Amino acid sequence: MKAISIGPPFSPITNPPWRRNATSDRTPNLTSLASPIQSNRSQSRSLLKQRNRRSLLLAQSTMASSGEILQSSPSQWTELVMESDFEQIVSPDGTLSICASVPCSLHHCIKRSARSTFPDLINFRVAKLNGFRRVFAHVAPIFFERGIAKPETKEISSLSVEPCEGESLIVTVFEIKRSEIPSYIEREHEFRFLAVHPETLEGNQYAIPAVLCARYSDEEYFQNRCKGSQEIYHERYGRFGIDKIWRDDVLPCRTYCRHCVLAAKNLGDEAYANFLDHTYLADRKTTLRKYLATAGSGVMEEEPPELLKVRYGG
Repeated sequence: MKAISIGPPFSPITNPPWRRNATSDRTPNLTSLASPIQSNRSQSRSLLKQRNRRSLLLAQSTMASSGEILQSSPSQWTELVMESDFEQIVSPDGTLSICASVPCSLHHCIKRSARSTFPDLINFRVAKLNGFRRVFAHVAPIFFERGIAKPETKEISSLSVEPCEGESLIVTVFEIKRSEIPSYIEREHEFRFLAVHPETLEGNQYAIPAVLCARYSDEEYFQNRCKGSQEIYHERYGRFGIDKIWRDDVLPCRTYCRHCVLAAKNLGDEAYANFLDHTYLADRKTTLRKYLATAGSGVMEEEPPELLKVRYGG
């Protein structure tokens, strides 16, 4: 199993440390990141390469409809940098395909659609995504806000996905309206957006790319999403005592972990087994199945706090 590097990054950073080594991620100096590190010429060259890569993928889906099966094999994935990139993979029926790698997000959405972030989602289906793995390496501020993070034991992480050769994930795919794209981008503020081609469980690829939220990097996040602003970073993360989002020394938030496992189980035996065996702790070695049988053996027996039983009930 070999981790593979990700494609052209968001401008202006061209080669963040995590791409050179998927198992390491240095703590950023937020003050020093506030100044650009690329020349205008380098930025233009980088953006041109991104556009060229995107056009190769996007040209394949201009006439397809959401859910349609592709006859030939497309590029594996490409990065969506601007909102206009999302618009280019909107299907003719005016919907955007979303690939959800974490089962609880979709299961919660289906069960309580009236209060969901995607109240009008359609065409929900289980699919397969090759070349990615799930990792508990993303520190989520919502866990601190809801009082379920345990910083003293480092049980503070949620899931994210990252490219990894040889891995394959059971995911869920669905469509949202074009009008929901801005709110989707805002809600997934700290992630890298990739256009990927999931396939059916039988191995047939969908013609229209789906958007996947993947691991970003602290350096890129601060420079590009926070615009180099300490104030923006503080509002979103710093006020919770989080000075690093992507870490390799954290453990799963226990309440969230249990919720994800129960949701995966509700998707069926294949999805459940895949979730246990293709989800890793931040060390990228310990599978979730092994963790639940050893150090995390009590996680599944712990009930969520009373006020969160509905939200984190699987």
